[in-house]
Amino acid sequence: MVGFGPADVPPSAAVKFVGAGTAGCFADLLTFPLDTAKVRLQIQGEASAGKESAVRYRGVFGTITTMVRTEGPRSLYSGLVAGLQRQMSFASVRIGLYDSVKQFYTKGSDHVGIGSRLLAGCTTGAMAVALAQPTDVVKVRFQAQARSAGQARRYCGTIDAYKTIAKEEGIRGLWKGTAPNIARNAIVNCTELVTYDYIKDTLLKSTPLTDNLPCHFVSAFGAGLCTTVIASPVDVVKTRYMNSPPGHYNSVLKCAAAMMSKEGPRAFYKGFMPSFLRLGSWNVVMFVTYEQLKRAMMAANHNYTTRV
Repeated sequence: MVGFGPADVPPSAAVKFVGAGTAGCFADLLTFPLDTAKVRLQIQGEASAGKESAVRYRGVFGTITTMVRTEGPRSLYSGLVAGLQRQMSFASVRIGLYDSVKQFYTKGSDHVGIGSRLLAGCTTGAMAVALAQPTDVVKVRFQAQARSAGQARRYCGTIDAYKTIAKEEGIRGLWKGTAPNIARNAIVNCTELVTYDYIKDTLLKSTPLTDNLPCHFVSAFGAGLCTTVIASPVDVVKTRYMNSPPGHYNSVLKCAAAMMSKEGPRAFYKGFMPSFLRLGSWNVVMFVTYEQLKRAMMAANHNYTTRV
């Protein structure tokens, strides 16, 4: 990212790769209940087995309260293992490789335009989805399944979920929803990384803020807000499509059309508040942690090399 002073040693691509994956996992641990609430709100109202599902969840904290009361506190972290697997393979690529890809497109030039940043964001976002899509499918399936007495659970564990989906739906089932996920993450990655990069760069050049915690916090919060507004419609369609049983929707476009005809345009912003709370807090935790991890890893590497 931008903003290192001339005396600072820029972190290597490996440091960014590992740091981004680790920071993503840490952010997921803290914000996962909000993500689960978002998924439950997004799939609410979806037709299932010939019936319209009843309105069960109302609002972010109402959803969390209902889940804790009816399914227990552990339900808020259903799918966490797949979520952490996703972050290690997803955040490390889309965030950790962003600077390297950006430098590739600018051919090492000091001037980085908005086009190069957008192109780098799209590239790393698509690469990350191609690698991590199965973990995302399993995470969403776990978050969507309600735990209740007398109702058989869809999957017994993370490994069982991978095996069951591959057996019942084929290997393609593990990559279900790849197209909307690539679209979503191209939008998310561009908005999130480019906004963070741009806001941070502007703050460093135009305000007294330095490349430290307050600057990172403001940049991350702004990135989270912009990303939620722009990416919510694609995110809802992606969640609905990935969670649907085989044959329920013939295509992503049919899924979006069904949502529009049955629930109206507001359906595309279902779960907006938990999305914002989750993305905003996730961005703040992730970017602040990421910046500190990069510095800590570079300092540790510097101390090690000077001793040797």
